[in-house]
Amino acid sequence: MGYVGRSTDGAINGHSALDVVLEGLRRLEYRGYDSAGVAVVSQGTIESRKKSGKLSNLIGELEARPLPEAVTGIGHTRWATHGGPTDRNAHPHLADGGKLAVIHNGIIENFAELKLELLEKGVTFLSETDTEVAAALLADILRNKLGGDPANGGLT
Repeated sequence: MGYVGRSTDGAINGHSALDVVLEGLRRLEYRGYDSAGVAVVSQGTIESRKKSGKLSNLIGELEARPLPEAVTGIGHTRWATHGGPTDRNAHPHLADGGKLAVIHNGIIENFAELKLELLEKGVTFLSETDTEVAAALLADILRNKLGGDPANGGLT
């Protein structure tokens, strides 16, 4: 689930990204899942919260540790495929010092080979998921092959 809204002079016009994303995740609850998470972009930085279990666990985390107001955000509910249903394996996964956030459905078949290549480059992983490998790979491509900065939309 993702949302991009509008702001004028830093003020949100219309809907908060977090409100829209959480409502979308609520509507998807019927599918079942083992964790949920969200990320928002605020003042050029990405902040994220994620929890294992039901969406209510994530909402409790957001009440305890609120995210800043934002007009851009993503959210995800997950069934574990790589790595168990834990907080650290929940999506979204951040890479490149928190400059890039990724959510993903499905299985990345060659994630183990990609992870080994990235480990050789000094990348540190915090989860056991294939999605975090995808996030790290995208950040590596933006930074090293395209000469960009993920925080800048890949542009230098």
